[in-house]
Amino acid sequence: MFVVYWAVAAVGAKRNASSRLWRGGIGLRLVLILLIATVLRSPSLRDFLAEAQRSTSHSDVFGWTGVALCALGFGLAISARWYLGSNWGMPMSRKEQPELVTRGPYAFIRHPIYTGLILAMLGSAIGVNISWALMLVPVGAYFIYSARREEAVMLQQFPEQYAAYMARTGMLAPRLFGRR
Repeated sequence: MFVVYWAVAAVGAKRNASSRLWRGGIGLRLVLILLIATVLRSPSLRDFLAEAQRSTSHSDVFGWTGVALCALGFGLAISARWYLGSNWGMPMSRKEQPELVTRGPYAFIRHPIYTGLILAMLGSAIGVNISWALMLVPVGAYFIYSARREEAVMLQQFPEQYAAYMARTGMLAPRLFGRR
């Protein structure tokens, strides 16, 4: 359902002003996919993951915790995507006539879609299959890289507003202790 929503919601997105940033990230995305595929092919790693899966698969607490985190993560990502509306785009893309969205989940977190997807992956690792935990590190690193690149673009487009927004919100988690 998540993938279907994402595809349907992308139909009304604004056009990209430039595809340079997105195209530049294709190599990084391919390296990330190849790294994950290579790591998952390791026999000793597969044995370790199978044993970890056997030890956690009998726990209702792990199962329900995973379901809750997964639902929370997908809910956050969908909510953030809804608030972005036509401003949504592929990671690191630059939109024509961009709008700085600071309402909904964006009032607390600058990149709630990334946060939601990380939570969903963590929930999947805890509740369904521990191998999802392997992808958290490279995917999390990619999300941080993308977020920093996107923030550089936003600072160019909205210098004062985005700097103030950054000061009051966290990148991937809500800022708990006020301004930096």
